[in-house]
Amino acid sequence: MGLIINIINYLFRIYNYFILARILLSWIPVDDSNPIIRFIYRITEPLLAPFRIIISLGGTGIDLSPIIVFFLLNILRTSLIKLIINLYY
Repeated sequence: MGLIINIINYLFRIYNYFILARILLSWIPVDDSNPIIRFIYRITEPLLAPFRIIISLGGTGIDLSPIIVFFLLNILRTSLIKLIINLYY
């Protein structure tokens, strides 16, 4: 059981790092043709885009979607771990 929980924690942490990288990349000019940057955008956009549409701030330039996604991913991770613990005990 501990191995499954560690894997879940690891996968969520990696995805959070991708979102953090996406945030940092938005602050600097980047070459969109770079395969690493394209990969980061491709892996994070499906989760960020729906929240960006829901929480549009009318052109203020502030994107709060990563904060919402961080929060929801943490809730999902915690719920999965609690579910696994409840299934084993």
